[in-house]
Amino acid sequence: MQKSPMTVAGESNLREELTQLKSVERPQVIAAIAEAREHGDLKENAEYHAAREQQGFIEGRIQEIEGKLSNAQVIDVTTLPKVGKVVFGVTVNLINLDTDEAVTYTIVGEDEANVNIGKISYSSPIARGLIGKEEGDVAHIKTPRGDVEYEIGNIRYGE
Repeated sequence: MQKSPMTVAGESNLREELTQLKSVERPQVIAAIAEAREHGDLKENAEYHAAREQQGFIEGRIQEIEGKLSNAQVIDVTTLPKVGKVVFGVTVNLINLDTDEAVTYTIVGEDEANVNIGKISYSSPIARGLIGKEEGDVAHIKTPRGDVEYEIGNIRYGE
């Protein structure tokens, strides 16, 4: 099975969520199921069915997180040599050459990506177009909205 790159922060967030699910939410839903069982007839007990459904979601998410962590290749960008190239985990400032708009992206794993906070997946069209480029290079990127040219500004390792 292929390993998926993940930042140290991404791994930490998944481990925290897994701990929360196992030590807090799982026991809560088990207690809710036990309490609902005490109310009698399970066929028409909405609380019981809701708790069982919640338990299914929790168990599914636990399995999903454990699978992601077992297939993760955690990359600590602070230990990488700072060669001035765009690589996984760096934060890069870009200037859209058509609009002169400045944007900043951090290239992260797929599960960590959230474009609203400037984190893009290494497999996104923008990241694929940037990886391997150096400061001052122009990257021609094909996006769903059309071709865009970005000039690569500052590249920061370890944010």
